[in-house]
Amino acid sequence: MGIKRGTTLAAVAAVVALTATACGGDDYKAADAAQPVAAASPQSKSGDYGYETPAGGAAGVGAKSAAGQLAVADNEKIGSFLADSSGRTLYRFDKDTAKPPKSNCEGDCEKTWPVVAAGDVTAAAGMDPALLGEVVRGDGTKQLTIGGWPAYRFGKDAKAGDVGGQGVGGVWFAFAPDGKKASKAAPAASATPEAPAASEAPAAPEAPKAPEAPAEGQDGRLSVAKDPKLGDHIVDGKGMTVYRFKPDTAWPMVSKCTGDCLAKWPAVAPAEKGEGIIEKNYLVLDRPDGKKQQTVNCWPVYTFSGDKKPGDTNGQGVGGTWYAVAPDGKPITVK
Repeated sequence: MGIKRGTTLAAVAAVVALTATACGGDDYKAADAAQPVAAASPQSKSGDYGYETPAGGAAGVGAKSAAGQLAVADNEKIGSFLADSSGRTLYRFDKDTAKPPKSNCEGDCEKTWPVVAAGDVTAAAGMDPALLGEVVRGDGTKQLTIGGWPAYRFGKDAKAGDVGGQGVGGVWFAFAPDGKKASKAAPAASATPEAPAASEAPAAPEAPKAPEAPAEGQDGRLSVAKDPKLGDHIVDGKGMTVYRFKPDTAWPMVSKCTGDCLAKWPAVAPAEKGEGIIEKNYLVLDRPDGKKQQTVNCWPVYTFSGDKKPGDTNGQGVGGTWYAVAPDGKPITVK
């Protein structure tokens, strides 16, 4: 059926070609590629299936197209989820079945929730390739399944990273990397404190604690600083300049800096976004080593071991591949 169990040269080539139209694009060039935008879908009716009849179908979301290279993305509300090679979120439908696989989304439902075709698909890093399969639909076409569940896109997701289909109608959910429903774990409820015994004297108030420094690898909130040569650029919570690596890719989000490279260019751990930094595609990358890395407009970001104090920009232009990061996620290429 054409499902690949590992990343192939052909899949990589296809992914590289797609990065110009997804999540960030090739912004080392003079002009940025336009972002694909889904066609607007006027409402006509809603039902228990969580769909509406759109005008003109679901243009712009790749109806019945294959998923290509899957990637794991992260969202602050729903946690980790699966996306296709264009950065589009993949969804499952509670009214379908996984054992045996069967799609119950047809007609108007299929217009709002375009089917992901079976065929050229590669498992995301860290994902079990055995989860990938296919099912024959009622019209004879083949649909991708993940963990047995048929896969769809959402016609109203306008750009890469959108998760507008999550929870629609109480039956549509983004795929987690294990094929289950994406859902961020709720924080554990704190126990109700017991009332002190009447005989106990009230404890003396504690002295105020000094603010805790960020844990190792956790640099706090990213923010924007100004440099006489570079202008506005992103720094971490310690004021150290943040950089991008030219060989990396924005979608799928891939870091090409590993091993000795990481020792020299530490990955920036997930951090809160400070004022002035781009809202779009401020995501977290799951690295192959199991660690998480902050991205800005889907580009992985790093600090430089050669910068010894806040304000240093010694990594700028190193090797013609390392550049400070502007607030919109683009590389600052001035030297």
